[in-house]
Amino acid sequence: MNNTEKIITEINGFHRDIEAWFRGEQDQNRLYKKLLSGFDADFRMVTGNGDTVTLATFSEWLPGAYGKFPERSIVIENIDVQITESHGLSSYIEIQTTGSVVTRRKSSAVFVIREEKVFWLHLIENWI
Repeated sequence: MNNTEKIITEINGFHRDIEAWFRGEQDQNRLYKKLLSGFDADFRMVTGNGDTVTLATFSEWLPGAYGKFPERSIVIENIDVQITESHGLSSYIEIQTTGSVVTRRKSSAVFVIREEKVFWLHLIENWI
């Protein structure tokens, strides 16, 4: 698998797993570890509201969201990836649907590429 494919696989896999987390569909402990294993220790995210979230903050927030949205679905569209030997930059659209509420965000993410795995380093979400 080339680095572009690794990033696309990570984006799709993470969103599949976070959807399962919101729905409470899998073993919480195993899924928690799986979700966090894809992040670099220096991970930062800027949310659509402009708040900055660190990996520590995200990992503390996750348990409270487990099973909180049993009907939520997440769809990813328009993934675009640019890569270097050790980093990747991706943009994509994330659509979350919970009942009749639909939210959309345009995201851009920087990944660190280490050997056979990619890790989320920085994520910016913008509401659309």
